[in-house]
Amino acid sequence: MTVLTVVLATVISLAPSLLPRPSVVQGIVTGLFVVAAPALLRLVVSVRRRRSGRTPPPERPELRLPVALVGGSAVLVAAAGAHRWQNRLREAMSVPPLDVRYWIEALTIATVVAAVLLSLPRLVHVLSRRPVAATVAVMSGIGIATVALSPGETIDTVSSPTALSAGLSGGAGSAVPWNRLGREGQRFVSLPAEGSPIRIYVALSAAPDPAARAELAVDELRRTGAFDRSYLVVTVPTGSGWVDAAAVRGFETRWDDDVAIVAQQYSDLPSWATFVLDRGAAAEEARALVTALRAHLSTLPHERRPTLHVYGQSLGATGATAVFDDIAPEPCTLFLAGPPAGVRTAGASVLANTSDPVVWWRPSLLWSPPDLSHARADAPTPPWLPVVSFLHTTVDLLTSLETAPGHGHRYSDDQALCTTTAR
Repeated sequence: MTVLTVVLATVISLAPSLLPRPSVVQGIVTGLFVVAAPALLRLVVSVRRRRSGRTPPPERPELRLPVALVGGSAVLVAAAGAHRWQNRLREAMSVPPLDVRYWIEALTIATVVAAVLLSLPRLVHVLSRRPVAATVAVMSGIGIATVALSPGETIDTVSSPTALSAGLSGGAGSAVPWNRLGREGQRFVSLPAEGSPIRIYVALSAAPDPAARAELAVDELRRTGAFDRSYLVVTVPTGSGWVDAAAVRGFETRWDDDVAIVAQQYSDLPSWATFVLDRGAAAEEARALVTALRAHLSTLPHERRPTLHVYGQSLGATGATAVFDDIAPEPCTLFLAGPPAGVRTAGASVLANTSDPVVWWRPSLLWSPPDLSHARADAPTPPWLPVVSFLHTTVDLLTSLETAPGHGHRYSDDQALCTTTAR
C-alpha cells in the first residue's frame, strides 16, 4: 500500500502546471508529496483502525515486486507526459525546452528533500535529549537565515537621483520628500519617461490615515498642475506598494504629456501577507483617494475636468473595483490587470492571462474549476482536477512573476489599453 501511495504522490506531483516549472521547484514539490502522502495514509489508517477496532490485513511480500514494476512504469509514463507538457508551455512562452539535465536535477533534489524530511523525527528526538545541541542548531539556523536575507534588504534599494522635476513626488516643491516616499514610491517616480510626467505617490508613512493621505495626494496633484491635463489615472498599488512600470509606461505612451498618475500606498507588506491579514486596506485606501478626487473635481468647471480612470493590478484590483461599489463604471474607466479570482470584473477593462495563477487561485478551486471567462489564452491551459489543480496553482504562485511579459502574472504595456470589457 505504501508503494502505491508513493507512486500516486509522484504522479500527482508531475501533473500539468500553469507555468514552466524550474527543476528545483519540481524536485521540492515531488519530495514533499512523496513524504506527505504516506504520512497522510498512515494517519487515515490509524484513525479507521481506532474506530473499527480491526487490525489491518498483513502485507503480501510476493506482490511487492509486481507492484514496484507497475508503479515504476506509471511514474515513467507520468514523467514523459510532464516532459511534453512543460515543453508545450515553454514553446508558448519562448523558454528553452527541457533536456535530460532537468530531470536529473529534479530527481536529485526530490531525493534530498525526502531524505531530509524523513530524518527530521529522528533529529528532533536526538536534539530533545541534548538541549545544548538543540540550542546551537536553532541559533545556527537563525544565523544562516539572517545572512541569506540581509543581502536582499541591502541591495534592493533605489539611489536618490540628482534632481527630480516638479511634476514628481519628491521633486522640487513637493510636500513629500524623497526619503519619505519609501522604496516603491522612489521606484515609481524614478521610472524612465519622455516628456514631462506627473507622478504622485503618497507613502503609508506620509500621513496618519487614508483620508489624510488622500488630501495630501490632492494637494500634490494641484501643485503639479495635474488637473489641467485631460486624463487622471488612479493606480491602486499591490500589497507592498509596488506600481507596475509597464502600466505606467502604457498610460504615458497612450496619452503622452496629457496624463497624470497618482498612487496611494495602503501596506508595505508583501501582497500575499496583505491579502491574508488586511485585504480590506486596499479598498479603504482607494475609496478615500477617489472620494477626495471626486470632491475636488466637482469644484472645477465641467469642461476643465480631467477624465478619471482607476487602475489596479493583482491585489490592487480589489481596491480598484471597490471604488465603484456605489456606481457602475463607465466604459474604459476601470482597468484591471491580473485580478485575483473572485474579484468583480463587470464593466471593467480586464487583462488576465489564463496562465496566471493569481487568476485561478481561490479555496473553491479545490472542488470547482476556475472562471476564465475574462482571461485571454496566452498558453496551453491544463485540465482542472479536484484538489490537484489547487495544489499546483499554489505552487505556481511562487514563480508567477518569473515569466516573460504577457504570461503568468506579468503584464505588458497593453494593460493600459481599453481592449477587453468583461461580461
